Amino acid sequence: MTSYEFDATLYAWDARTDTWIFVDLPFDIADEIEDAQTGPRRGFGAVKVEVAIGATTWRTSIFPSKERRTFVLPVKRAVLKAESLEAGATASLTLTPL
Repeated sequence: MTSYEFDATLYAWDARTDTWIFVDLPFDIADEIEDAQTGPRRGFGAVKVEVAIGATTWRTSIFPSKERRTFVLPVKRAVLKAESLEAGATASLTLTPL
């Protein structure tokens, strides 16, 4: 299993008024993950991943975004709280496709 490490800026999803926070995957990592996908995709083209930020690890999915031209990763409120993060902050992530 390939893991990817990168830094990304957290942002609020501007289409909603609640606190959905996302990061964009770097284009080169998104391209590698896209190229590695085989067989039928999950709903919305989602790819299951395991993510670590600081001491917090969780499983979720990344989703392709035509608007942002990459995969986007939702960051749970519990992770934001545990790692003292908010929109506008930069986080160091380790992401592993499952």
